[in-house]
Amino acid sequence: MKQLCTLSKKGFLTAIIVSFFIGNTMIVQAQQPGFDKERLLKIDEVIKSQIAENHISGATALIIRNGQVVYNKAFGYADVETNRKMRTDDIFRIASQSKAITSLGVMMLWEDGKFLLDDPLSKYIPAFKDPEVLLSYNAKDGSYTTKSASREITIRDLLRHTSGIAYPAIFSDPTMWSIYENAGIPSGIGTTKSSLKEKMLLLANMPLQHNPGENFTYGLNVDLLGYLIEIWSGQSLDDFLKKRVLEPLEMTDTYFHIPNEKQSRLVSLYETVEDNQLLKVVHPIYEGVDPLFPSLNGSYLSGGAGLSSTTTDMAKFYSLYLNKGVYKSKRLISHKTIELMLVNQLGSSVKISPLPAQPENFQFGLGGFAVVTEKNRYLSPQSLGAFGWGGAFNTHGWADPKEGIIALLFTQEYLSPWYSIGEEFQVAVYQAISNL
Repeated sequence: MKQLCTLSKKGFLTAIIVSFFIGNTMIVQAQQPGFDKERLLKIDEVIKSQIAENHISGATALIIRNGQVVYNKAFGYADVETNRKMRTDDIFRIASQSKAITSLGVMMLWEDGKFLLDDPLSKYIPAFKDPEVLLSYNAKDGSYTTKSASREITIRDLLRHTSGIAYPAIFSDPTMWSIYENAGIPSGIGTTKSSLKEKMLLLANMPLQHNPGENFTYGLNVDLLGYLIEIWSGQSLDDFLKKRVLEPLEMTDTYFHIPNEKQSRLVSLYETVEDNQLLKVVHPIYEGVDPLFPSLNGSYLSGGAGLSSTTTDMAKFYSLYLNKGVYKSKRLISHKTIELMLVNQLGSSVKISPLPAQPENFQFGLGGFAVVTEKNRYLSPQSLGAFGWGGAFNTHGWADPKEGIIALLFTQEYLSPWYSIGEEFQVAVYQAISNL
């Protein structure tokens, strides 16, 4: 038997409930407020079907509503080869879900008066003064031409991904990918060598994909914000996030580098190969990265993609937003700052870059989350004001303030063609709501 803590509206982890395992599935003995108990089993069907079809090796799923855990289960295997079954406290590479955690740290420093949102980036990193925009590129020799950008990059641009900075190696325009790769600029996913300072100063010499403010282009913006955190706080990014975000929120299993005593809980990474086989990844990924990077003690701290975590820790993180900046009766950030972070920041003239593809009428805030507004409410069952984001290794999460829901589904695949499991999970969650 094992004890698991529930949530409350006024603070996470206040009441105790009892849970136990049947096989490798955790059964939680708790009330299921506003959910149909039988219809919740649809979630089991979705995940088990994905495992049966060799799309995933296993998963953990956590749903909280109005401060109570209503679903917390583990399925399949954390490591198929050793028959290690998945557990609800297993640790996953969360990749771009790191962006929300770093963005929260940035906005805490905004409250501290360290910067203003529309300050030019060059005020804090002079190397970004007078940015240039790409005009043409010669793939044969890697040369390119540029023109002066229409304006400087602002801190707001970085938070909402409108700077014109792209990504190398992943989900990026092929030309920008090539330019970054030739210059030795990493994606941040699993990067262990070098430092934020070295790579971000190198990035300052690169052309922008477009003028700042013109497009939403998913890129290295939050790694750059991580370096700004170090400048503004005088601390390393990991120390700052630990002291200001992770420890106050009791996120005890979230790390850039997992300590030795917890490395056995890291879920193995899998990939789909020929004939729909699911194989463990033992080769380098992306830019030659070791798939076991969370266990390595690297020097590069990627605020945009470098963290590993659990569904429980990320639920605590989301709870801060539903509780309007308060955790366990302690205010960590103003409710007005939370409101600002969850307001769409992409004006009607901002175009959405095609890589990676985003849904029509895509909306994005300052907190590392896509947001649901009147403009895109028709696309999903999520309520107005819902927000969330996923990670490259097929992890998913969102919160719905109107319904009081936090929902997380973590799997662990490399370049998965089955990323739609996140949408299937979302449908299964909302169809189970009863409000009785």
